[in-house]
Amino acid sequence: MHGSFEMLDDFVPDFLNGLLEQLGWETRIRVVLCPPFPYLSTLASRFMGYPVGVGGQDVFPHAEGAYTGEISPAILRDIGVTYCIVGHSERRWHGGETDAQVNEKLAALLAEGIRGIVCVGESLEERESGRQEEVVAHQVSAAIQGIGEDKLGRMAVAYEPVWAIGTGLTATPEQAGEMHVHIRKLLTDAYGDAGKQVPILYGGSVKADNAASLMAAPEMGGMLIGGASLQPESLLAIIREVLG
Repeated sequence: MHGSFEMLDDFVPDFLNGLLEQLGWETRIRVVLCPPFPYLSTLASRFMGYPVGVGGQDVFPHAEGAYTGEISPAILRDIGVTYCIVGHSERRWHGGETDAQVNEKLAALLAEGIRGIVCVGESLEERESGRQEEVVAHQVSAAIQGIGEDKLGRMAVAYEPVWAIGTGLTATPEQAGEMHVHIRKLLTDAYGDAGKQVPILYGGSVKADNAASLMAAPEMGGMLIGGASLQPESLLAIIREVLG
């Protein structure tokens, strides 16, 4: 929950100049920015024609109706949004979002043609008790329940250990890699070869000085970046590290 139109005025030109001039029209990666709802249409219009996507931070899983204060997948699509996060740990914690709701939201997004980024991850207590794989397995299995194989190409899974979000702590490449391998097995067990195509991202205090080592971990498909994305310089530095 950050941002203002003044911030966007400063951020967008610096970010685009850096992305295009320093990195070029890179096609090996996808760059997606997910600001609060009021800034989505502005960013979508400013990034039109550039290799940058825009995503929502949450969605409500109904097309329309008496749901005051909510935003539907159709509304997101109408304003140029092509991605959306569901199940972020902060939504689960602050909003009481359940695994069943995450599944419903993902299905609604995919039906509308919006790419879903499903967040999963364990708390510090769950990791210290050795339950991290069990917890993540339940979250992944619940999220993809009933999702057709034909829609897998429009989703990603983001592993975000709750204990490494906003704390300055980061999972080691070994810890991240172990969980990514675990998630990949869950996906392939459920979908076979199609499950191998789902990108698995890492999110948890990602910075320029740890991005390269994390990207070297097994089954690493990208980063879900938090606070380090608020400044164009730090976000560009991470992108450079990801590209190698």
